[in-house]
Amino acid sequence: MSVLITMKVPGDTKKFRAALSERAEEMAGIGERAKQQGALHHRFGVGADFVVVVDEWETAEQFESFFGTPELQAFVAEIGGSGEPEIWVSEAVSSADRY
Repeated sequence: MSVLITMKVPGDTKKFRAALSERAEEMAGIGERAKQQGALHHRFGVGADFVVVVDEWETAEQFESFFGTPELQAFVAEIGGSGEPEIWVSEAVSSADRY
């Protein structure tokens, strides 16, 4: 059974949007490492002064191990993240209206 990770990261969304293209190669590499460590799905959303991350992982422990590395924390700060993210972990369930 997998878990959904929903995270709200406060920060500079202009800097984040620039990083989407300027640092796309690095982001792709991070995504590949995440998949190797148990990530199943990943998506970003941008709000007013925050970025939302919606992931699906095989386990919460795999996500925590991946996200907790100093290298990833430094990258998040470099691309505009500031302050502590709010993180919600929930069990992924199937439903008839899933698409």
